[in-house]
Amino acid sequence: MTSGAGRGAGAAPRSVDVARLAGVSQKTVSRVMNDEPYVSADVRRRVLAAADELGYRSNNAARVLASGRTRSIGVVTLGTALYGPASLLMGVERAVRDNGYALRVVNTMEGDTAGIAGAVDSLLDQGVDGIVISEPIDEEGGADLSSRVDVPVLVLGAPPPFPAPHLVTAGIVSGQMARAATEHLLELGHPTVHHLAGPQRWYSARDRLDGWRSALAAHGRPRPPFVEGDWSAASGYAAGRQLAADPGVTAVFAANDDMAIGLIRALTEAGRRVPEDVSVVGFDDIPLAAYVTPPLTTVRQPFDAMAQDGLKLLVHAIESPQADPLPMTDPPVELVVRSSATAPPRPGTTPGGIRTARSPHD
Repeated sequence: MTSGAGRGAGAAPRSVDVARLAGVSQKTVSRVMNDEPYVSADVRRRVLAAADELGYRSNNAARVLASGRTRSIGVVTLGTALYGPASLLMGVERAVRDNGYALRVVNTMEGDTAGIAGAVDSLLDQGVDGIVISEPIDEEGGADLSSRVDVPVLVLGAPPPFPAPHLVTAGIVSGQMARAATEHLLELGHPTVHHLAGPQRWYSARDRLDGWRSALAAHGRPRPPFVEGDWSAASGYAAGRQLAADPGVTAVFAANDDMAIGLIRALTEAGRRVPEDVSVVGFDDIPLAAYVTPPLTTVRQPFDAMAQDGLKLLVHAIESPQADPLPMTDPPVELVVRSSATAPPRPGTTPGGIRTARSPHD
């Protein structure tokens, strides 16, 4: 018998091929590959020799049969190139692999009411040991998965979208970070802070809006109407044209850096200097933030730390299901101070830095 008998040319060897060549059952091959007892030395030698001759590499099938685990974790995430979700997914991927698991990703699409339910169903059908939900948008409708989800679920940065018997949550405290950004502007002396918000269907946009509101309320400052963008620089530019027309605007907290950059462009074109006339603070600390003019003050999202801490909770729930859950810790708030925010213009200074003089007869 040749080693390739029964297989097409170029096909990867399977455990059935090893069993056929060694003259044993597939179950015996599985036992040998998992180093289980009750296999004679002669049979073990023949199976290993056959596997070596065929170039067979065990996948995880035998280990799954023995342990009931696939050593894989599924991730449900929004299919987008936006900096925040994409960076968090990269952090999750690193954390999953650092913990010795394989990664399976299912993307959802904005506006698909059954997106999370369908994605979770797909991952459960693949037999994952745990699921990470990194879905930043409200999903209305969809199937009730509570009766099907029998693996631990980690939800990052959002409320749980469905009940599950083993549910852990972790995430960036966007509200606290937004409050820190707003308070930085107030501490510089601005009478109030305007807000360029993200789309309100996003949990993070609402959290940042709440943080801005709470900071103004805590300091007894007036709360101007917020302007809603869509995370893009173009929407920040449109908001900037609107805000530039109001001479009372001296400080703006933008819910992400892209919108802040568009905002600065519109303010500058309208003759409102940043930061001399209007201070701007962003959110995320994208790589470009340090290189725009002026360099952008912003709050940095600790995506890697968030992913590592969350995966620690999830892996603990997978591998020690009877143990108490690990305690959760909030990531630190890191304000990155650059040059886009300063004290407000002095009274009597018009936009553009020109001082107004009083008539001696006034």
